[in-house]
Amino acid sequence: MKLLTFHPGGIRLPESKLSARSPIIYLELPEKVTITHSQHKGAPAKAVVKPGDEVKRFQLIAEASTRFSANIHTPISGIVKSVGKTRGAFGYDVETITIEASEEQHRRDLEASPRRIRDDAAIAALTPAQICGIARENGLVGMGGATFPTDIKLDIPADKKVDVLIVNGAECEPYLTSDHALMLAEPEAILNGVELARRACGAKRAIIGIEANKKDAIEKLEKRISPGSPVEILTLHERYPQGGEKQLINALTGRHVRSGALPVDAGAVVMNVATAHALWRAAAFAEPLVARIVTVTGPSVKTPANYHACIGYDIASLLDKSGAEIEQGAKLILGGPMMGRAVIGADIPVEKGTSGILLLPPEQAARRTPDPCVRCARCVEVCPMGLEPYLLATLSRFGKAEEAEHQSMNDCIECGCCSYICPSARPILDFIRVGKNMRRKSRNKSKQ
Repeated sequence: MKLLTFHPGGIRLPESKLSARSPIIYLELPEKVTITHSQHKGAPAKAVVKPGDEVKRFQLIAEASTRFSANIHTPISGIVKSVGKTRGAFGYDVETITIEASEEQHRRDLEASPRRIRDDAAIAALTPAQICGIARENGLVGMGGATFPTDIKLDIPADKKVDVLIVNGAECEPYLTSDHALMLAEPEAILNGVELARRACGAKRAIIGIEANKKDAIEKLEKRISPGSPVEILTLHERYPQGGEKQLINALTGRHVRSGALPVDAGAVVMNVATAHALWRAAAFAEPLVARIVTVTGPSVKTPANYHACIGYDIASLLDKSGAEIEQGAKLILGGPMMGRAVIGADIPVEKGTSGILLLPPEQAARRTPDPCVRCARCVEVCPMGLEPYLLATLSRFGKAEEAEHQSMNDCIECGCCSYICPSARPILDFIRVGKNMRRKSRNKSKQ
């Protein structure tokens, strides 16, 4: 079996897939949820409810405020308790909606069962525009972490042509197993969603890329692909960041997405397996994106697991269910250790992009004091975008962000390979992010 990968760069990381053999644990709906307005790329959604309103499960509670935004729905029935600002995961205030169910409302939610609204024939008759409309109406976003509105990705501009849909089942981040668990549990639904997405974007074929360490998922999906299907499974090397859009396109098709360009410019659309699953649920059951699989894991977690949790579920409760012990100096990360972001505490809600919750003990969370750069060029060797990370970081560090931008700083996908490989423990990616932020502020100021 030929294993595919991207060029250049990349690294082989310890997998640490502690929850790999954990089947999905389906959690009962909570009686209270707190839902943020902005859990997608683009403008925050605008609340369409107010305190005191009674809402039903799956009802729209915040509407996309611009074309580049996403609808938000409630996962539970209840009464809107508050609409306003609360302290968010990263320390700044965010707009949220809190909903609480009565005993009767909660009981009705638990007793309700999903009803299919479209049969196979009706789904087969959906036009590309209708599929994109379903994605937008139901608030679908990329569930691999990018949270890009799905309808925008599938709605191909008239001057572009897509011939291949790339489906990301790589899950190359250490520790995370939510996509793996979903592929094992729902292979048929994923393939149905892939077919919908393929038709929506006009691609002739679809390729699902899965890393070689998930042989069971590969077998489950392959068994359900009929001869002559436009969908195929290709096996990838276990290499990080194999799941990056541009890296996947290169590994599975041999194409390169040029600097400053998007996947669509290379004739491709990239979608996560969980997003494909959500698209199928939306089309078949009119089910908005109100739940997802979340991996709770880490050396300090007694029972690493994959939970099916609704949006707005309290992360502290998830950690408690897995027996997590948060020590002084420990680090709590949303996502994986490479591209995830540390949060200020556990009293925060699950969002559409919450693929995992990683708890690192103090000895693994602490940063080493950086030493001077030894000019080894390892950061250059591993950069999957072919950049010079040391140079970008140095320019940013000395306030020369505009010059760093001229050196293709915006092509950096922030994978963290450079910081990981650096023998001097220099915070290379941190400085690059600082440079990007400086340029954003400068551009915004010039618009005023």
